[in-house]
Amino acid sequence: MVHYVERNARIFDAQIMGNLRQSTAFFASSSMIAIGGLVALIGNTDQIAGLTQDLAQKADSTSVLEIKLMLVLLFVGNAFLKFVWSHRLFGYCSVLMGAVPNDKDHPAAMSRAHKAADVNITAARSFNRGIRAIYFGLASAAWLLGPVMLLVGISVTVIVLGRREFASQSRAALLRDPR
Repeated sequence: MVHYVERNARIFDAQIMGNLRQSTAFFASSSMIAIGGLVALIGNTDQIAGLTQDLAQKADSTSVLEIKLMLVLLFVGNAFLKFVWSHRLFGYCSVLMGAVPNDKDHPAAMSRAHKAADVNITAARSFNRGIRAIYFGLASAAWLLGPVMLLVGISVTVIVLGRREFASQSRAALLRDPR
């Protein structure tokens, strides 16, 4: 955002913000579809009981299946709320960016740029938390196949997230000092 103050052509910045909002809207609407599907599944657990019995070789009562599905619903609902909040904050950031003067000597330029940056960081953090909630929602769906599969699903999710967030090539590239 410090460089944004000095940039005359801000079309690229507007496109980036538009893409960020489009991504959050996509994930929010996908989460809504998943919520609707999960609510429908919770209402028809009798049909799922046969499928889970075939896959897990063990029959759960419908109330146990409902609890398992509600855990997935909890994660997906949390993801939806995170994506909606992120979408809203990216919109606020766009408004704040529009209020940043094009003159670096303007007394409010840097203050407004820093506000836009702070809101953008908060929006990105919410988006990342929504993505993590989706990952753990998928992992918790493994519980339908039994407790061992739940542990396997959570373990794989933690390993994948750990690798992507702390040991990936993209993270190394971001941390590399260009000097």
